[in-house]
Amino acid sequence: MKNLAGVGIWSTQLRHGDPGEAAEAAAELEELGYTALWIPDVGGPVFDAVERLLSATKRATVATGILNLWMHTPEETAASYASLTAAHGDRILLGIGVSHAPLIDSAEPGRYRRPLAAMSAFLDGLDAAEQPVLPGDRVLAALGPKMLELAKERSRGAHPYLVTVDHTRQAREALGAGPLVLPEQTAILCSGRDEARAIGADWLRGYLSLPNYANNLLRLGFTEEDLETVSDRLFDALIAWGDEEAVKRRVDEHRAAGADHVCVQVLIDDPKGFPREQWRRLAPALNG
Repeated sequence: MKNLAGVGIWSTQLRHGDPGEAAEAAAELEELGYTALWIPDVGGPVFDAVERLLSATKRATVATGILNLWMHTPEETAASYASLTAAHGDRILLGIGVSHAPLIDSAEPGRYRRPLAAMSAFLDGLDAAEQPVLPGDRVLAALGPKMLELAKERSRGAHPYLVTVDHTRQAREALGAGPLVLPEQTAILCSGRDEARAIGADWLRGYLSLPNYANNLLRLGFTEEDLETVSDRLFDALIAWGDEEAVKRRVDEHRAAGADHVCVQVLIDDPKGFPREQWRRLAPALNG
């Protein structure tokens, strides 16, 4: 049975880093007490990475955060899910998302349209597959009210990325008591604000250029100026920085707001490096 209690790790390195180190790190993360490993998808053989992480671990849930629906068919997705579940047991959570117009349209202008309808159609395909991916085995990357409603109706819950504690509270209110709320929380272990911003400001700026994230933050009460300048108010709301206790406080705030599980993404000064020292440092605070 998928373990979605506790705290997970969201990591680009586990998906795109050296496969050998990714497998070694995954095994260590499980031993450190993290219950789920979350990886992104921007196309390519994402299920190869899922299989590597499943093979390297014994208990941890491996989740796609998210599977980009424009880059996969429901049929191949369902077949891969069924094959990996048969080999490794019920340890895969399929997070599905609609990505962002600038990313999808850059390769094929005009392809990104009617994202809510596209998600519904993809879920229809998973339902109709020879070996379906059932609603209880999938969650949606939901930010706005319409996608949250679809997540409530047709999945196990929502995996919101780049969100605040206030958004977690709103997601819980929208989903009600049953479905899961599984937010991502970015974190930086550092000595102060200057170091945090040196590591995180440009990283954050890249996401703020994507309309789905920008619009969600505007709905949450931030201003265009907050986004343009990456204001301290915005930075602090999206990134937990400081010592281990500062990160733990933010995770606890998400839980108090209704999160069932929080997946922590740790940033370090080398964006391609595995933050293994930081994962180790955080484990006693987050998993104790």
